[in-house]
Amino acid sequence: MPRDPIVTIETDADALARLVADWLIERIGASTGSFALNLSGGSTPKRLYSLLACPTHRDRIPWTRLHLFFGDERFVPPDDPENNFGMVRDTLIAHVPIPPTQVHAVPTVGVPDAQAAAAAYQHTLERFYGSEQLDASRPLFDVTFLGVGPDGHTASLFPGTVALDESAAWVVPVIGPTPPYQRITLTYPALASSHVIAFLVTGHEKCKIVKRVLDGDRTLPAARVQNAGELRWFLDRAAAANDGA
Repeated sequence: MPRDPIVTIETDADALARLVADWLIERIGASTGSFALNLSGGSTPKRLYSLLACPTHRDRIPWTRLHLFFGDERFVPPDDPENNFGMVRDTLIAHVPIPPTQVHAVPTVGVPDAQAAAAAYQHTLERFYGSEQLDASRPLFDVTFLGVGPDGHTASLFPGTVALDESAAWVVPVIGPTPPYQRITLTYPALASSHVIAFLVTGHEKCKIVKRVLDGDRTLPAARVQNAGELRWFLDRAAAANDGA
């Protein structure tokens, strides 16, 4: 059965990034074998990735055991500012000794469209997992990072889209509400296959939507995310504010 989320609040965005970095490093250190880390785009995780690339944190991580994945992607080339992989490459991957074969980006070049990209990425996940069927007792990811948008979306699971009802595919193409419209997203079943799902949210402009999600408003895609392991929310004080502003 899904458990209640664990909510952790820090003073500000920088303090939150430090806390999450130390939490993640401890989590990796307590594991054995490969560690599958499913990443999110956005400004809040970007601060975390930059911190992980600093020597104080980088040298505490066994990079040869890590595999990096992406919860969603915009169908634009890696050098486009809107590309999540490009952001992670520039802030983290380029500065750490992770084997290139262990960075699993969503393909956005060499494929004709988002549908083909989604199919290719599902194949990548299946190969890594070793099966075409997810087993609840053997999660695909060790840690999945997610954010939440002002409309309650997470990854590229937007309100009112058919992707919300997908129960079989792990990865699907979606049309987003803002450019670039073509996107690729992991579905609820794939996200649920995580030992830990951790939402990272900062800023006062997110406080209303955070409250609605944590109150269980299932009209919001983020509120429908669940797993059989840990569900965590890492918030700064501004995002956790409950002042109705």
